[in-house]
Amino acid sequence: MVGVVGVVSSIKALWETRIRRVQEEEDEQKRKKSGGGATGRLSVGVWEDRAVLAQLKQKLQTEDGRLILRIEQEEWKTLPGCLVQLSQVQEWQIHRTGLQKIPHFITRFQNLLVLDLSRNGVTEIPKEIGKLTRLRELLLSYNRIQCVPEELSSCESLERLELAMNRDLNKLPNQFRNLKKLQHLDLSMNDFSCMPDCVVGLPALQWLDMGGNGLQHLPEDIHRMETLHTLWLQRNQLDKLPDNISRMKSLDTLVLSSNRLTDIPPLMEDMSNLRFVNFRDNPLSLDVRLSCRETKAEDDEDDREMFGREFMQLYIQESRKRTSAVLDMH
Repeated sequence: MVGVVGVVSSIKALWETRIRRVQEEEDEQKRKKSGGGATGRLSVGVWEDRAVLAQLKQKLQTEDGRLILRIEQEEWKTLPGCLVQLSQVQEWQIHRTGLQKIPHFITRFQNLLVLDLSRNGVTEIPKEIGKLTRLRELLLSYNRIQCVPEELSSCESLERLELAMNRDLNKLPNQFRNLKKLQHLDLSMNDFSCMPDCVVGLPALQWLDMGGNGLQHLPEDIHRMETLHTLWLQRNQLDKLPDNISRMKSLDTLVLSSNRLTDIPPLMEDMSNLRFVNFRDNPLSLDVRLSCRETKAEDDEDDREMFGREFMQLYIQESRKRTSAVLDMH
């Protein structure tokens, strides 16, 4: 009997060992499958990145020795992280893609000279933008930007900034005046009710468009804009102009159409550098018309002259005559 018990015990031990080994083998297979799945998913991710990167490389172009990434009318609501592998790109031109966000890895593109993301759905300018110290042009018109971060003022090389048609944009940070090289600024079709003082303080500004806002007045010290030669103020709510506008010696183009102006400051007569000015569609108090001899035959020239510099000078002269006549009556 003892012998039988011993045999049974041996068989039981052998059976338990075999079961344990089978269980261990099954567990090992599960681990391999689990690990293989992760590796598989990782491999899929790597291949996806490679495919996207290859697609992006096809959109690279070289113009005037500058490497440009150009994407238009394709759906790219976000930009993939693998884009950082193209950090040598000097210009982004990404239009009508539905892009909603400027990626934070934009700082990896230290060679970037032009960032053109106009006509998308970008809602904010990231603070990281300030680290692009070589950036010369930032074009973000026709987006949904509501504010400009003070960090933008660290873009010390910026020469051109376009923020037209962002609609709810109505203020700029005071640090904005630190953009010492900014020459071209487009703030048209937004929600500004006054010209920001930081704009008046830009030392190198030559071209400014604030048309299509809600400007109700211009700053009295507008003559501080000593380098400005072109000023667009059409479609606002201006009902008068400050006398100091006549002290803007560099100004040669001034567009004031579709405002609420009832008069033209007499001192503007001395603006000898002013070559083009437009007062069309303003409720001016005097009905002044140029004679046929003073206007041009061509339609476009006629339109320009009727409300241009010659019109301005004649209006001021007529205004003085009427003022003098009223004084003589008294």
